[in-house]
Amino acid sequence: MRFSAAAAALLSVGAAVAQTTHVVSVGGGGNLSYTPNSLSNVANGDIIQFQFLEKNHTVTQSTFGAPCSNITDASGAVTGVDSGFQFVNTSATQFPVWQITINNASAPLWFYCRQANALANRHCQAGMVFAVNPTAAKTFDMFKSAAALSTAVDGSAASGASTGASGSSAPAAASGTGAAAGTVGTGSAASTPSPSATSAGGAGNGAASMTFSGATILSLVGLSFGLLL
Repeated sequence: MRFSAAAAALLSVGAAVAQTTHVVSVGGGGNLSYTPNSLSNVANGDIIQFQFLEKNHTVTQSTFGAPCSNITDASGAVTGVDSGFQFVNTSATQFPVWQITINNASAPLWFYCRQANALANRHCQAGMVFAVNPTAAKTFDMFKSAAALSTAVDGSAASGASTGASGSSAPAAASGTGAAAGTVGTGSAASTPSPSATSAGGAGNGAASMTFSGATILSLVGLSFGLLL
């Protein structure tokens, strides 16, 4: 029984380690862009980690047909995942991190920055959009072109989950169901937990989050090895 429990724990940790983490820079260098701005061949269980650089940006879920509008339900409630605004000073040495875990890789996901601090400075229309697993029928370039023509101005707060993604904001390093936020040193993928707003998750969303701090992940790995000894 003890061996079975140890084996199960190790397999669980091993599955998490096997996930691929795709790192995306948000802004930086005065650019209104995500780098890279599109990811293909992202698999179920993969993590997409957004590292926010200087200025004030979001990663907000939208749709192919409405690139610069967050997703809402019939009542108008926001149901797409959203990192919230992450302000980073130009002199910062610690950077917020927010990430999602993909749970439906068969469907493309679409995101944009909802910063619109002036009529002529709408980040989405300026090309700050991002795609996961775009298709031949719905390409990233088509999505970006549609964003440039959009008249939407969406700077309101958003949270929750929707078709394609779901999440809750909190410390960095996540897996299982959605998103996370925290701070991370330059070039690091781990983070120090920091308070942040949370949003309700939903089912069948393509991406989801469960958050762990870097210390928690190390504890889990240590536990798995301890069970084997």
